[in-house]
Amino acid sequence: MHSGAEYESRAAHYLEQAGLQVLERNFSCKVGEIDLICSEGRQLVFVEVRRRSNPRYASAAASVTRSKQRKLLRTAQFYLQRRGWSNSRPCRFDVLAFSPAVTAEEDGIQWLQNAFTM
Repeated sequence: MHSGAEYESRAAHYLEQAGLQVLERNFSCKVGEIDLICSEGRQLVFVEVRRRSNPRYASAAASVTRSKQRKLLRTAQFYLQRRGWSNSRPCRFDVLAFSPAVTAEEDGIQWLQNAFTM
C-alpha cells in the first residue's frame, strides 16, 4: 500500500524526467491545496495527483470533479496573487493519474495536460 505522499513523489519524479521543474509540493492555503506546482519554461503548471487502486470505479483522472476543479482554480489564483504573478505568467492545469497497471509493460500513469482551464 502506497501513501498519497509516495504517489506525489513518484509524480514529481515523473514530471522532472519529462523536463518540468517542481517549484512546490503540497501548497496549502485557506482556499485549498495543490499537490504540485511546476514550471515548464515560463508556464506554471498546477498538478493534481490522483490514484485509484480498484479499476471497478471511475478512473483516477475522472475523479477530478467540477467541484474539485473550482477549488484548484481558486487555490491557484491565491498562489498567483501571493507571488505577484496574477496576470504575468501563462498557466495550465494537469492531472497525473495512477491506475493499476493491466500488464507488466504498462506503468499505469496517465498524464493529462490542460485537463481543465481557468
